[in-house]
Amino acid sequence: MDNMLEMYLYETNTLMEQLDELLIEAEKNEAFTTNDVNEIFRIMHTIKGSSAMMEFSTLMEIAHHIEDLFFYIRENGMDSLDESHKSDLFNLMFQSTDALRVEVEKIENDEPLSSNIDQIIANINSFLEKISSSGNSSSDTSSGKESAAADAAPAADADAIAAINQELAGCPKSDLPYFIRIRFEVGSGMENLRAFMVITALNEIELNFEHYPEDVESAADTCESIVENGFFIALSSHEDVEKAIPILKIQNSIETYEVIENVATKASKKPEPAAKAVSASKPAAAVPAVDTSSAAEPAKPAAPGTPAHTGAPVKQSLISVNLSKLDSLVAIVGEIVITESMVTSSPDLQNLKLDNFLKSARQLRKLTGDLQDIAMSLRMVPLAGTFQKMNRIVRDMKKKLNKDVRLTLIGENTEVDKTVVDSIGDPIMHIVRNSMDHGVETNVEDRIAAGKKPQAEIVLSAAHTGSEVIISISDDGQGMDPDKILAKAERNGILTKPASDYSKKEILSLLLLPGFSTNEEVTEFSGRGVGMDVVKKNVEAVGGTISITSELGKGSCTTLKIPLTMAITDGMEVSVGKSMFTIPIANIRQSFKTQKEDVILDASGNEIIKCQDAFYPIIRIHDLYNIETEVTNIEDGILIWVETADKSYCLFVDELLGEQQVVVKPLSPFLSNFNIKDSGIGGCTILGDGNISLILDISNLYAATQGLY
Repeated sequence: MDNMLEMYLYETNTLMEQLDELLIEAEKNEAFTTNDVNEIFRIMHTIKGSSAMMEFSTLMEIAHHIEDLFFYIRENGMDSLDESHKSDLFNLMFQSTDALRVEVEKIENDEPLSSNIDQIIANINSFLEKISSSGNSSSDTSSGKESAAADAAPAADADAIAAINQELAGCPKSDLPYFIRIRFEVGSGMENLRAFMVITALNEIELNFEHYPEDVESAADTCESIVENGFFIALSSHEDVEKAIPILKIQNSIETYEVIENVATKASKKPEPAAKAVSASKPAAAVPAVDTSSAAEPAKPAAPGTPAHTGAPVKQSLISVNLSKLDSLVAIVGEIVITESMVTSSPDLQNLKLDNFLKSARQLRKLTGDLQDIAMSLRMVPLAGTFQKMNRIVRDMKKKLNKDVRLTLIGENTEVDKTVVDSIGDPIMHIVRNSMDHGVETNVEDRIAAGKKPQAEIVLSAAHTGSEVIISISDDGQGMDPDKILAKAERNGILTKPASDYSKKEILSLLLLPGFSTNEEVTEFSGRGVGMDVVKKNVEAVGGTISITSELGKGSCTTLKIPLTMAITDGMEVSVGKSMFTIPIANIRQSFKTQKEDVILDASGNEIIKCQDAFYPIIRIHDLYNIETEVTNIEDGILIWVETADKSYCLFVDELLGEQQVVVKPLSPFLSNFNIKDSGIGGCTILGDGNISLILDISNLYAATQGLY
């Protein structure tokens, strides 16, 4: 059941995302197309069937009533709705999908489903009754009893069901020339709902057929009949049989099926070339591998050298994999990278001429690199899912704030590590909300007076730059007033130096401090004094950085720099005394030697140095971590100019050991009791010679020095 639940949640969430995208696009076009209506009907039909099979009655009921609504629209066309109905339909659909999503989240969190969904059902039925009465439709759809299954299955002879009960091994009575009798796995349970899933799958390829029993969706007592006699599909031609067979092959719960010619129609009609009764059992723990063969011509042996056709179904090109398995794979690949480095760097092999070994080592390194790239790529997913969700945020806030805003997406197919994608969804959503709430002007007249277009624009973009992804959220709104931000920070007592000493970049970075908010009024969306500091923490938790730029009267831009993956990174190895540290390459701007006279002291007595017309503080690693070293003279060591978000400074180390790709190992949980991360240590790695190197967290390291100097 756990595997079934995982698959159900995966498929349902995927369908819900497709539905959201479809609704947003349709609302932009101000109408549903015929394809949209059919797609929504199919999505709801699938959710209804799978929810019924999993016995999630709340989800089934909501989906069933939406399906009834779109059955009516499909039969009568969008022209049967007037303009007010179309607007109400969009609002109703968004409310309904929100209700579905709430129930799915409860399932994910192992919480009980809602016991009362009367309001949402009443809203759907009320709307259906309104449009059906205004269209003078004689359809009885509003009763909620229409369904795709009933539509796809023409009425059978009155004694069809009785015939199944009477003829245990026979077929129901029908005028159609072919039957497919399906047997489900013994002891699988819920055979009626499994039969309904088969009906749903066949409906999706728009196949005309009858099925017996015909009330499997609503009658639980049909299980016994299906177990004893099988579930029957009646088809009108051999071509339809051939269309149905591939669908049956990929149904997980089917153990066997057989194609049977209807002898009752043979006397009155000349049969088409038909498949005689053919049955095949599904091998244990495998997808059903069964096929039909013609009775008119015996099977011929395969020609020498020609692979025999087994009739096995073609495997799908896409599969879903549990993320924990990918985590384990990446961990193993990391260990292989470390072990390969330890073998090739073994001190026992120094100064030895081993040509064959070196050749094999080079090949091993190449294969290890390829394996690492593939393992990393398996975890990479596009940002499209996260970006598309912002459409819904903008849509809802447009309605509530009465602002005309369009969202432009750029680079949504950019791929990032799955863990990173999951972590940055909330930060991006919060920034988009901020842009909508108090970034975009409230009055259109203000925009026009400033020479802007009446419709505001928020641009959400993503692009690769080497080892990281740059995500930016920009708007053409009113921008931020640095003086107002500085005054608010001063009132709150969060300034650490005189207000006149703050640069514009530093003033904007104050927005990321805890408890800071420029919004004077608390709204539904922002202004509670929390938010951007949490956004910063979430971004930094995945090794990213955040920065803000703004031009008063022209707009603002928030930029996130996110690493492609957190598991393996490029680092520069440095030594301080007998200790080794790894500095992420992405944070290094330059490394250089300096002279004593180039270093000056600031007003507080701290060392600073001039780099490219600006002064930056110098942090001595041996002083910060109390490491004994003989390299204390500034001329004997190396300065490494590092940068992260709004911080830029120089690190003083003994020497550079070289660039190396390292596997990031998290620190043990008990070390968090000592706030070691706040000391500028982000993790550790094992080097090729077996030594451990601590990975420096450039962002937190600067904060750690504030208590030292």
